[in-house]
Amino acid sequence: MSKSLDRDSLQQVAPKLAELTQQVLFGDIWKRAVLSPRERSLITLATLSALGHEQQLPWHLEFAQQNGLSREELVELFTHQAFYAGWPAAVTALALLQQENN
Repeated sequence: MSKSLDRDSLQQVAPKLAELTQQVLFGDIWKRAVLSPRERSLITLATLSALGHEQQLPWHLEFAQQNGLSREELVELFTHQAFYAGWPAAVTALALLQQENN
């Protein structure tokens, strides 16, 4: 698996996408009051793992913990998700969570 682009490398590769990511995604969408950052992290992790977007999961796992989700809650998210998105998606996400905590 290749490494996901971070903010700096995205800026170098696609400056406009980096700008939109900062201004629209993190400057607006993530700050909207209807859902908390914690809830947005749950939705994001469930979506990324269900769609098999493994490259973005490590960053979002760390971000979710910054947004107040415990490791136990993340494990529960992926356990629950196994029944809706499939075992492979859940187990892949759990493996990445385990790597983040080692």
